[in-house]
Amino acid sequence: MIPAVFAGIGEFPLFNLLRYVTFRSGAACLTALVLSMAFGPMIIRWLRSVSRGGQPIRTDGPERHLIEKKGTPTMGGVLILLALTVSTLLWADLRNGLVWGVLVITLGFGLLGFRDDWLKVTKRNTKGVSARGKLLVQFGLGLLAAVGMTYLMPPALATNLSIPVFKEVLIPFGILFPVLGMLVMVGSSNAVNLTDGLDGLAIVPVMIAAGVFALIAYLVGNRVFADYLQLHFVPGTGELAVFCSALIGAGLGFLWFNAPPAAVFMGDTGSLALGGALGAVAVATKHEVVLAIVGGVFVVETLSVMIQVFWYKRTGRRVFLMAPLHHHYEKKGWSEPTIVIRFWIISMILALVGLSTLKIR
Repeated sequence: MIPAVFAGIGEFPLFNLLRYVTFRSGAACLTALVLSMAFGPMIIRWLRSVSRGGQPIRTDGPERHLIEKKGTPTMGGVLILLALTVSTLLWADLRNGLVWGVLVITLGFGLLGFRDDWLKVTKRNTKGVSARGKLLVQFGLGLLAAVGMTYLMPPALATNLSIPVFKEVLIPFGILFPVLGMLVMVGSSNAVNLTDGLDGLAIVPVMIAAGVFALIAYLVGNRVFADYLQLHFVPGTGELAVFCSALIGAGLGFLWFNAPPAAVFMGDTGSLALGGALGAVAVATKHEVVLAIVGGVFVVETLSVMIQVFWYKRTGRRVFLMAPLHHHYEKKGWSEPTIVIRFWIISMILALVGLSTLKIR
């Protein structure tokens, strides 16, 4: 399919390339990278002017953050979302409902995160939107998107949860599947949010996961490859490879400015949106369980918080020196680059494990 924006020019031989998802995915990645690199300095200057002293730093966090990260502007997710959205609208087939479903979640969660960041920088505290209000909005948007995606899927797959490796296993959820899809999106969103605590820590695992799901989307959206690999064929998901590729390009451009020492933080604007995007793509491609594998770093970070809170309420003692887990290693004396790079390595290993499930049947 040729993207709607290029409709009517398909008679030119060169533009036949636009029929290929692979070409448009590469173009989307490059476009997002160029946009984020080009507009990054301008957006960072704007964020500095509105942040009034940068992102408020938690006083109960690692002591060095109060010195090293003070004054750094937040809401850098605006840069990621700008590049990602423009590239997707330019290169994806906008007649595809799954593309719009993923965009709704990404931009909706991004707006929620922006509101949260804005309250933090204007009121000069770390509270922002209340946890209850944040979850209500996420649940509402997630359920809306999950219902829409379920409607767009083949009836034989729409309300079932597929299990990796076991090709014939489908767990029926019936009318409750949209609730499961909602939980995947909201859980993924908040997991990335919890992980975003050190320079570059969240964005690289997000890009790695996006790369894995770009391939998954392409394969499950192509009947020939899906049949060969014995995957569940989901028509239309190939276009999500364009979205995931744009996410990689936007992430690379952001990382240029977020590399230690960071010139900008993505804030909740970026972390909530990117986590929600990964969750939405996982639901659309019927690879929800694989997301838990590929995004294992996000899962472990979230579990560390849950374990810490549960155990502290029960016993008054802490399991970790500090949660999320990356702060525990900071307290143990690990340097920030050591923690970040090791988490990147673990993410790469988990990505390989997740990819292996495509072949093992």
